[in-house]
Amino acid sequence: MTTLLRGAAADGYRVVRRRRAVAVTGVVCAGLLVLSACDKPTPVSTITVGSDSVNAEATCGGEGEALKAADLTKCLKDTDIETVTVDPDETVRFGVDPDVADEGWTILMNGQPLTDSSTKTYRTIPGSVFFNAQYGAQGNSTLVSIKEGEKNTTALWNFKLKKDA
Repeated sequence: MTTLLRGAAADGYRVVRRRRAVAVTGVVCAGLLVLSACDKPTPVSTITVGSDSVNAEATCGGEGEALKAADLTKCLKDTDIETVTVDPDETVRFGVDPDVADEGWTILMNGQPLTDSSTKTYRTIPGSVFFNAQYGAQGNSTLVSIKEGEKNTTALWNFKLKKDA
C-alpha cells in the first residue's frame, strides 16, 4: 500500500512532463535560431528524362541582381555542368523552384531562346527537338540553359543533353 496522498503521484508525473516540455521547447527554439543564421539556399532547377533526373544550383547569378552580358557569355561557356542522356523519343521535363517561376524563366538551347518566358514551375519538350538541326542543334549533345528573368537575366542554369545512341 502507498503512503502518498491521493493524487500526489500524478502531481509528480506532471512536473516531470512539464520539465520535458520546457526542454523540448528550448531545443526547438535553439534549432530555429541556428537555422535563421544560415544563408538562404539558391534555387534549384531540374531536368527529368524518363526515370533519370539531374538538378543543379545556378551556374551564374541567383542573388536577384541582373547579370551583365559579358557574365552571361562566360556562363554559357561553362563546361562543369550536369549531363543527362536523352532518347529523342522521350519527353524532357524541366522544373524550377516557385521563386524562379515568379520571376519568369525561359529555356535556351545553345544560348538561343527555345521557349517563351513562363511563370509555371514545370514545362515539357519532346526530346527530338534538342537534336534537330532546324532548332540549331549540332552533333550528339546540346547545351540547354534555364534563364531566370523576363527582362533582365538574374540567374542561369546550364545542363548538357547527350543523345542516347
